[in-house]
Amino acid sequence: MTDRLPHEKGFHVSWDQLHRDARALAWRLDGKGPDAGNWRAVVGITRGGLVPAMIVSRELDIRVVDTISVKSYSHQDQRAAQVTKSPQADLMGDGEGILIVDDLVDTGKTLELVRQLFPKAHFATVYAKPKGKPLVDTYVTEVSQDTWIFFPWDMALQYVQPYRGTD
Repeated sequence: MTDRLPHEKGFHVSWDQLHRDARALAWRLDGKGPDAGNWRAVVGITRGGLVPAMIVSRELDIRVVDTISVKSYSHQDQRAAQVTKSPQADLMGDGEGILIVDDLVDTGKTLELVRQLFPKAHFATVYAKPKGKPLVDTYVTEVSQDTWIFFPWDMALQYVQPYRGTD
């Protein structure tokens, strides 16, 4: 048993690391689209998927970019996922040829909801946890379910206590 809180098993991601990992995601997706290897559009799941979606769209030269807003977290508490903004309906159809990008799949509740809406889309995340991994078609890095990922947009530079001990 440990006295650590769940979020204290943290995986801190810098802007540089996120950029490298999102580029690696793009490389895995290159040539995998249904239209001679190309994708019709990239849809970023807001808010966390915006940065990786932009990087993927740049790397793969995909000019059509849209968003879907899904709210499933309030700070570190997960709730039932709900769509608060949909992408263009005429663009999406059933998702065929669409690349949907998010920063992380955790339990999979967000992707489960979006997959119901666009069952033929390709789902890609930079990071994946075991519970959500079955809902992702492509990802870069797997982390344990009890790891909390600290993304650069959530962080400020400050002193942090050592993982073990106080010296």
